[in-house]
Amino acid sequence: MTATQTSNPTRAATVTADLTAGLVVFLVALPLCLGVALASNAPLFSGILAGIVGGLLVGALSHSHTSVAGPAAGLTAVVAAQIATLGSFEAFILAVTLAGVLQIAFGIAGAGSIADFVPSSVIRGLLGAIGLILILKQVPHLLGYDGDPLGDMAFFQPDQENTFSGLANLADRVHWGAAAIGLLCLGLLILWDRVKLLKGSQVPAPLVVVLAGVGANLYLTQLGAGWAVEATHLVQVPVARDLPDFLGFLRPPDLAALANGKVYVAALTISLVASLETLLNLEAVERLDPQRRTASPNRELIAQGVGNMVAGMIGGLPITSVIVRSSVNINSGGKTKLATIVHGLLLLLCVALLPTWLNLIPLSALAAVLITTGFKLASPKLFRQMWHAGFEQFLPFVVTISAILLTDLLIGILIGLAFSILFILRSNLRRPLHRTVENHIGGEVLHIELANQVSFLNRAALRNTLASAPRGGHVLIDARATDYIDADLLSVIREYETETAPARGIQVSLVGFKAHYKQIEDRVRFADFATRDLQEKLTPDQVVQILREGNERFQTGEVLTRDMAHLREGVAEHRHPLAAVLSGSSSRTPVEMIFDVGPGDIFCTRTTGNVAVPSTLGSLEYACAVAGAKVIVVLGHSNNKAVEIAVASKLEAGPAVPNDECPNLDPILRDVQESVDPSWRVDWAQISEDARQGRIDEVSHRHVQRTLRRIREQSPVLARLAHEGRIQLVGGMYDVRSGAVEFFE
Repeated sequence: MTATQTSNPTRAATVTADLTAGLVVFLVALPLCLGVALASNAPLFSGILAGIVGGLLVGALSHSHTSVAGPAAGLTAVVAAQIATLGSFEAFILAVTLAGVLQIAFGIAGAGSIADFVPSSVIRGLLGAIGLILILKQVPHLLGYDGDPLGDMAFFQPDQENTFSGLANLADRVHWGAAAIGLLCLGLLILWDRVKLLKGSQVPAPLVVVLAGVGANLYLTQLGAGWAVEATHLVQVPVARDLPDFLGFLRPPDLAALANGKVYVAALTISLVASLETLLNLEAVERLDPQRRTASPNRELIAQGVGNMVAGMIGGLPITSVIVRSSVNINSGGKTKLATIVHGLLLLLCVALLPTWLNLIPLSALAAVLITTGFKLASPKLFRQMWHAGFEQFLPFVVTISAILLTDLLIGILIGLAFSILFILRSNLRRPLHRTVENHIGGEVLHIELANQVSFLNRAALRNTLASAPRGGHVLIDARATDYIDADLLSVIREYETETAPARGIQVSLVGFKAHYKQIEDRVRFADFATRDLQEKLTPDQVVQILREGNERFQTGEVLTRDMAHLREGVAEHRHPLAAVLSGSSSRTPVEMIFDVGPGDIFCTRTTGNVAVPSTLGSLEYACAVAGAKVIVVLGHSNNKAVEIAVASKLEAGPAVPNDECPNLDPILRDVQESVDPSWRVDWAQISEDARQGRIDEVSHRHVQRTLRRIREQSPVLARLAHEGRIQLVGGMYDVRSGAVEFFE
């Protein structure tokens, strides 16, 4: 079978899914287009025109696979206000045309990146709010109360009621025939989603529901008064008698209004609001896409701009990406933008050729489709995910949902975004800097690590922290993780460095400050390496304590801040090590890192098996007798491969490593084998791997003790220095897993 043959079924399945999804989106979009126009105080047909342009033109130009464009409920307040301000619908659609031009300019200028600055909690809040709004707003339509426009998504309704008061007053407004159809359709959708055979079929549930709604309506009509569904509870598409009558629905803009300055203000307002809503909806739709495909936001702005230009020229409402229709598209199985184009084509054909048939569809049947979509958007799973994400994600998420529910889509998003920004500022105020006291070799240093963004809001916190520095101490201000420092904070730092700190005898070091910060340069003023004075002043016990503390920092990851360039310069000519370490040569035991010391602080001798041979003894003698080190540490480690080889060679038949591969390893292995208990040979083959490893680590421990004794026995110089108390010999076992060093005599 060829590649072409195998790909054709997949392509056919995709086209079928897109045709089905396009049909479902068309059925949902048609009454919504009319509802948005009604809620905006605009001609009803202007909403349908916007849906046609959004489907055919924007769908073709957009690179989004799943986004569906059309008249948006979030713009109803803006549209109604601008129509009233401009005085005529023709002047308003001129503003829509100019808004399209501005959107094209926004896209060319790269303004689409603004969506990247919206927190994910706000985007998820938008999805959850849309789901809840669909449920709350469609329940009245489901039960036959269609006094409110189907596309009205705002909290405050045109009839002076709001979302919740409309629900509260619903008991006296139920139409039993429409309610029966709506509940039947809702039950059918729930059943369809739960029965495996139905869910896996190729027949789209929303289409079956719409046909069932039409059939139920025809049946109830025969029952007579009380059950018959009147025209006010059905889809109401304007019906044209002929082609000239249909073309009469198109309305050109009033070009004379170009002389009216308010038109340009309206155009700017529409372009900004429509662009913002498009970008946020596009971001939300991409999160719903099972394939997580993305589209260029700048390309989307250009496509929307072209769509609004054309819609304005023929009398259509403003167009944006619409989350409701897009989510219905995804839930109906839409795969590519073909579904969007199909929905626009069906809008055009049906309103032109079959408006009478469309007017048989009950609004309650469409409400059932939207309610099930709402449940998928605002599922309990979404709320659980945000709750488990933590308070900092959950609270902005809830605020965004609440704000959208109590205002409208755009205002709610802006409130959620503002709250998220306040939350970020609050977090920044709580921890604008990280304060630690570091015990460097030269003494204590107050390390102040600035946050990524430091503004004037952090001035009090920085001043209080600087004021806590003790007289005669040292302060290190670290800006290496900082991208922005407010001018006010820079002045505080300059004033402290040049005036306050000298008056209190405090040394100030600065690291990480960028070159464009005027009058502030990086400088390190504390000795972060061992000097002769420090070496002479410390006792062996104090040096061991320094190594212990350094190892504790290594384990926790809170290592000291060091300026390596400054350190290299400081030890280039002179070094005064505090300790000498005889360790193995394993790549897992970086001695300076294990003890969190800098260059020049320890004299390190490394050899496989850390054996006390003449060369290592000579290095240790030099470190202590000449360089002045106060402590010798013989450092073994767990999971030592050299020790394992030595033990295996001692207890098993034959060498663990062929002699021809490592001929010079034998003396080292024989030295280590002196610490092996020969009695282990009896049960070595029977014990577990964990027990073997335990004995190998015990050999490592014994070998360190033997090496310490040999140093005393074979080096009279070091034995004398130890006897006089000038140096101290200690052993250590390093755990390669935990990073801890166990010291012993």
